[in-house]
Amino acid sequence: MKIHIGKGEITVVLGDIADQETDAIVNAANSHLWMGAGVAGAIKHKGGAVIELEAMAKGPIPVGTAVMTSAGALKAKHVIHAAVMGQDLRTNADLIEKATRGSLWLAEQEGLGSLSLPALGTGVGGFSVFHCASVMIGVAIEFMIKATVLREVRFVLYEQSTKDIFENELKNKFTAHHH
Repeated sequence: MKIHIGKGEITVVLGDIADQETDAIVNAANSHLWMGAGVAGAIKHKGGAVIELEAMAKGPIPVGTAVMTSAGALKAKHVIHAAVMGQDLRTNADLIEKATRGSLWLAEQEGLGSLSLPALGTGVGGFSVFHCASVMIGVAIEFMIKATVLREVRFVLYEQSTKDIFENELKNKFTAHHH
């Protein structure tokens, strides 16, 4: 699914974030930037340990903020590590909102044209997919209205049920925004 907004678009696709060819992909990170299970594990497995080493050298970072590293062997050029949780691996709506906004802002600042994001905090963090979709889609729409460099924000969801939830949220929020 694709929605045009501002100078770019927001898309929702089914797939593995580690396989995306966007300028950067977002990793659902913890504040100390070691890469454990879930999205982080998949990125490390496909891209190599160099990503984790580079990330940890930049940490720890405050929860809700993001840093960028190279992408090792991945097709993407960069990985943006968005800290959605601390060492306790717990998260909440406020942290997911900040981490999403921080990732988009960092991509824009670094002159990137496309960014892939996972459903932040819904794996290890245990956060509700419905609530996550509402928060992340809301931030993305708001951001893309003003973005000047970033042209595509792609939500990459691993499961059909999660993809459906994000698509519905995008349809509903976009329609509400335009009326």
